[in-house]
Amino acid sequence: MPVVAGQFYPSSGQGLKKQIESLIDRNTDRLDALACMLPHAGYMYSGRVAVETVSAVNIRDKVILLGPNHTGNGAQFSIMTEGIWKTPLGEIRIDSGLADKILRNSKYLENDSLAHACEHSLEVELPILQYFKDDFEIVPIAFLSGDLQALKEIGKEIASVLREPDIKNSTMIVASSDMTHYEAQAEARKKDQEAIQAILELDEDKLMQKIKRFNISMCGYAPVIVMLSAVKLLGAKSAKLIKYQTSGDITGENDSVVGYAGITIY
Repeated sequence: MPVVAGQFYPSSGQGLKKQIESLIDRNTDRLDALACMLPHAGYMYSGRVAVETVSAVNIRDKVILLGPNHTGNGAQFSIMTEGIWKTPLGEIRIDSGLADKILRNSKYLENDSLAHACEHSLEVELPILQYFKDDFEIVPIAFLSGDLQALKEIGKEIASVLREPDIKNSTMIVASSDMTHYEAQAEARKKDQEAIQAILELDEDKLMQKIKRFNISMCGYAPVIVMLSAVKLLGAKSAKLIKYQTSGDITGENDSVVGYAGITIY
């Protein structure tokens, strides 16, 4: 069941569609993408970044959702392998077959629903994806650990499954992350540009180096590292920043902001 409906986004299907429609960039051409990075704050703050980014891709039939675990509940690396997730726009089924393959192929992932029960980082992406595609299945994975080598290995494990001929062209990866948290607008933008550049270079090692060097409070760096590790093995050649803004761009309060970036990978 959704945990932030009525808080991060409207609880009614009609209200939710209306808000998403108000955020669409209708001049964007949709392209096939291997993956994308989306923010996960309330739609008032990060919705435009997320919606404009999703507007720019063709959503595939299967979506592997990678997100940070904010609650601290569950395993370090939690994959949910069966069930249905609900939003005000309807139900989304977990692709149990694909989830089981990924789980069996990993020495790190654990079958665990506790990490997902009260977590919002994946939930808030779903209505936006649903708005643009009404029939797709998901594989939700949440990360508590920041162990770089483990995260890179999980990316490789996921990629080895996605390279199977019957899966490769029907699956995409979505990594959920906000950027710098609660710093002044100018400082947040400066730090976030460092992290964004590493992501655009498809360099997960450089991303981790930048996070440590500049003390960047990017909450979803772990899922982004997994995504980058996976997509390079799936043939990724380039990435594009679709939109960046901060909460200060919405509220006008620039003393303490959160940054949001939308990136697509091809």
